[in-house]
Amino acid sequence: MDGMIFKVDESDFTQRVLGSQDAVLVDFWAEWCAPCRMIAPVLEELTKDYQGLLRVAKLDVDANQNLALQYGVFSIPTLILFKNGQPVDRIVGYVPKKELKKRIDRYIIQ
Repeated sequence: MDGMIFKVDESDFTQRVLGSQDAVLVDFWAEWCAPCRMIAPVLEELTKDYQGLLRVAKLDVDANQNLALQYGVFSIPTLILFKNGQPVDRIVGYVPKKELKKRIDRYIIQ
C-alpha cells in the first residue's frame, strides 16, 4: 500500500525490500527504544510526502537479529535506504524531518 508504513521480517525482507521496484526506507527499531518512538511520526509524514516514490518499512531488531547483524545495525533507530535492492544510505539515531528529506532527496527524483 502506497503511503503506508509496513512491517517486514526475515521471512519477507528479500521480497518486500530487496525486490521492490520502489525505494524503501527501512527503520530498524525496537519497542523499548525511545528515539525509535520519537522518529515514528516523522516516518509517517515521509510516507505522505513521498507517496509513490518511497516506501517505509519497519523491522523489529529484537525479533529479527540476523537481519540486524547482516546490515551492521548496532544502534537504533537505524534507517537504511534501499534503492534497486541495494543499501545506498544509512542514518543512525533520531534525525529531524528536514535532514531526512535532504538525505532521501539525493536518491529520489521528484
